[in-house]
Amino acid sequence: MYEFFLGFLLILAPVYAESIPDYEKPFAPIYTDKPKYSWTDKIIISIVAPSWNSNSNQIDSIGETDSHPIKISSGENFLKPYRLTETSSGSGIFSGEIILTGFLHDVDGDGTFDTNPKTSGTGPTNGFLQVENDDSITISFEFADGIVLTESIPITWNMGVIQFSKNIFLTSDSVQIRVIDPDMNLNPEAIDTITVEVFSDSDNSGIKVVATETSERSGDFIANISLSTNTSSGNRLYVLPGDNIFAKYDDYTLPKPFSKSDETSIETSATVDYSIPSIDRIHASTISFSDGFGNPLDSLVSETQMQIVGTIENQLTYEQDFVYFFQIKNSENSVISLSWIKGKLSPNQILDISQSWIPEKSDNYILETYVWNSLNESIPLSPPLITSIIID
Repeated sequence: MYEFFLGFLLILAPVYAESIPDYEKPFAPIYTDKPKYSWTDKIIISIVAPSWNSNSNQIDSIGETDSHPIKISSGENFLKPYRLTETSSGSGIFSGEIILTGFLHDVDGDGTFDTNPKTSGTGPTNGFLQVENDDSITISFEFADGIVLTESIPITWNMGVIQFSKNIFLTSDSVQIRVIDPDMNLNPEAIDTITVEVFSDSDNSGIKVVATETSERSGDFIANISLSTNTSSGNRLYVLPGDNIFAKYDDYTLPKPFSKSDETSIETSATVDYSIPSIDRIHASTISFSDGFGNPLDSLVSETQMQIVGTIENQLTYEQDFVYFFQIKNSENSVISLSWIKGKLSPNQILDISQSWIPEKSDNYILETYVWNSLNESIPLSPPLITSIIID
């Protein structure tokens, strides 16, 4: 009789040893996929508990019993018990997820609540938990009798960020606008959208465009617009070269010390430039020489007044300011004359620029001409021209 009872114990003991945790090694760290969350985010939870891997050939679960529950709580709202399941048979890693549902709040100022707060679910992926904007989530697991392991994660609103993809755009460029605001990831299982206002110096009313979330949980929103020198319409903004363009996003989910009812406008700006590179905006023709009546000169003689004539053409359909420089050097490479003419070119205008000069003596001179946008900025609008002048 004694031998039979001992044999019975030897058969059953391994079964009970695999179905309960190792009380001598209460190690089951709790992990989340982020160090903090916004109010409507998804939390992915992992608990490493090899002792709870009761059957290495099947998917085990933890947390669903009242004796060793997993509890996920925020203030007065909680999910208990909440079941997590093994990631694969024999792994000893148990995972699940919950979706935070925030509280009733108008996130865009239209007078309508944009959230659906609720608390429900038993796991591992059907949990919803109502939270506040400045809150924390506590995850606890009773690993063994009287041994409760916990992990807390903060919940907070964030200040939105808005930016253009570049600081300077050409009129022919596509313009990308980016808004980063995790608080507007209202549905972490779908692509969310927000509205952005875009306007320019030439169109203060501007346009409203929809920015689309880059992925289901990113809180990162992108909108693309084009620029037009005619009119604003749809996703096309009216601008003129030299304009500043602006993008504005109204943030109704602000972190502490702001209150729930506060809102602020977040703006960014960029500059619009011509589609043609600056060096090609004015075409400068070859220099010619004439007398005081505009007649071409066949030969150039010292101590005789002549007109140096340069022709420039506006390559843009916009008005341009310019400065035209004449610089003359002698055969010793010394500057003997420097002058300039300032003016304004109408769209596509062709203009003759003339400068009087009396060479003092016979020599081989070098004439350099430059076209800049202004004396202060000195941005070249045309490649410089170098002309050899032989004075008899």
